[in-house]
Amino acid sequence: MKDFAGKIAVITGGGTGMGRELARQLVAEGCDVAMCDVSVENMAESVKVCQADAPQGIRITSFVCNVSDAEQMDAFADHVRETFETSHINLLFNNAGIGGGGSFITETQEQWERTFNVCWGGVYNGSRAFMPMLIASSEGHIVNTSSVNGIWASAGPDASHTAYCAAKFAVRGFTEALITDLRLNAPHVLASVVFPGHIGTSIILNSDLVAETAADGGRSLLKMMSQDVDDLSDDEVNAMLQAAGEAFRDGAPTTAAEAATIILDGVRAEQWRILIGEDAHILDEMVRAMPEDLYERDFQTRLRQARGQ
Repeated sequence: MKDFAGKIAVITGGGTGMGRELARQLVAEGCDVAMCDVSVENMAESVKVCQADAPQGIRITSFVCNVSDAEQMDAFADHVRETFETSHINLLFNNAGIGGGGSFITETQEQWERTFNVCWGGVYNGSRAFMPMLIASSEGHIVNTSSVNGIWASAGPDASHTAYCAAKFAVRGFTEALITDLRLNAPHVLASVVFPGHIGTSIILNSDLVAETAADGGRSLLKMMSQDVDDLSDDEVNAMLQAAGEAFRDGAPTTAAEAATIILDGVRAEQWRILIGEDAHILDEMVRAMPEDLYERDFQTRLRQARGQ
């Protein structure tokens, strides 16, 4: 798929970050776009941004839903069919994700599954809901966002990171297996898996949107970052989470816009494996070079040295 003009794209997690930038860049190239997100406000802003870059006649629609809920994702697919009066789409970006749920041992099942069910369940539900529409197209491409934590299941030796890592490895495995499945059963549809490094997105700030309370989601995330928050008030937790989220977003070596461009270039080039950022490429090389050392304490030190940190 060398040209996105005249195509139809569906993007989950379109309210901020890479999802918003994918939508903006696709619309600018003449692609109709349907986005979903859990935040009404974020979706409205994304639509506004996209409309500013949209050529005349380009259709943009948004839908509020939680990707971890299969019925809501089916409703999103129905919305796309009805709004665009179509039986097909060309591009599906399963992009939505949150952080948190670090420890399988010390955190609750609900905390752990909240992260896993968005980061993996969202990909599964999105693929189930929209695969028939991809297959109904003359050419299609499904793009699933994993992470460098789908290459290395760790945030370092002092932090539990199991829910997110398990989900992102599931996304990787599913997409790699899907490549052969599609070649056998729908050869006009391609699949790619994306491995972003540190990208300037609001993933930390957005992770509390699907939590029972903002502080509940914040405690889980901050514990994952090795922060002791057990004795802090909800207000203190929320303030720490806000600061951490802003630092993550604003201090990233790769912007969300740059990441979206890399993804779309990868789709054009029919790459099934798309790494984003120098940090992702360095980690990928080290994982391949020293697989037995990945979870030793000094691996992160060597990784930081390789990245010049």
